[in-house]
Amino acid sequence: MKAIIVGDIINSTEVAPTLWMDSLKAVLSGYGQTPVSWQIYRGDEFQLAVKPNQAIIAVIRIKAAMRSLKLDVRLSIGIGEITYEAPKITESNGPVFVRAGQLFETLRQRKLSLAIDTGTPELNLQLNLFLRFAVSVMEGWLPQSAEYVTARLQNPNLSQEEIGNLLGINQAAVSRRHTRSQLDLILDLDQYYRQQIQHLS
Repeated sequence: MKAIIVGDIINSTEVAPTLWMDSLKAVLSGYGQTPVSWQIYRGDEFQLAVKPNQAIIAVIRIKAAMRSLKLDVRLSIGIGEITYEAPKITESNGPVFVRAGQLFETLRQRKLSLAIDTGTPELNLQLNLFLRFAVSVMEGWLPQSAEYVTARLQNPNLSQEEIGNLLGINQAAVSRRHTRSQLDLILDLDQYYRQQIQHLS
């Protein structure tokens, strides 16, 4: 079983790709190599394959990377099987790609920037409700909060003082950014998600 994330940069035509391309590649490359595990195509669209339990953290990291640049991203997550693995992720196939792709095509019309299809309607209903709340938090991140989230997720074992050294700010400022980002709530959602998908076969 695999998770496929399909995404695109919202309003990408209004900014130069050089503004966001390196940041996006930095996140995606943390989950494998291109073009097997991820690809950017058609200018601003991308696909990423991750383990199912990594999917929520992956989309949080992508969201944070873009919000730190005053941009945003539209993302769908599909959970399921890959029945054909090609040298390029965009040429692979299976139910997981169908779920992620079809869901992605509905996001703009439904005015959503994040949704998931696990193949289980009841679980989809629960998780998508929680994701809507999470998105309302993430879309409120100012660049400083998003920058903090990125640093924290990349360095989960560092103290607030050490995170502050990375960001060039003091510990009190780190604490304020942590509170404003509501990262603890977002990570609680990730833990809940991980528990729920354990039951998927």
